[in-house]
Amino acid sequence: MKAADLKTYNAHITVMEKAGTDPEYIQGWQGGFLINPKREEQRTNEAYDAGYEDGTAHETTNFKKWAKK
Repeated sequence: MKAADLKTYNAHITVMEKAGTDPEYIQGWQGGFLINPKREEQRTNEAYDAGYEDGTAHETTNFKKWAKK
């Protein structure tokens, strides 16, 4: 992983945690960003799947839908 990607990764995780983002979304985002294999189908949920998709795309704004209001 490039240093710039690692900086983006760490900064974005911090922002999501401070916003109270659903932990399932964060785990999905981390897995997608790092190009890890997706969880088994029976262990996924809507938040995880959305996070995985956003992480794969390096999307950093959609997490707000999963943050505490």
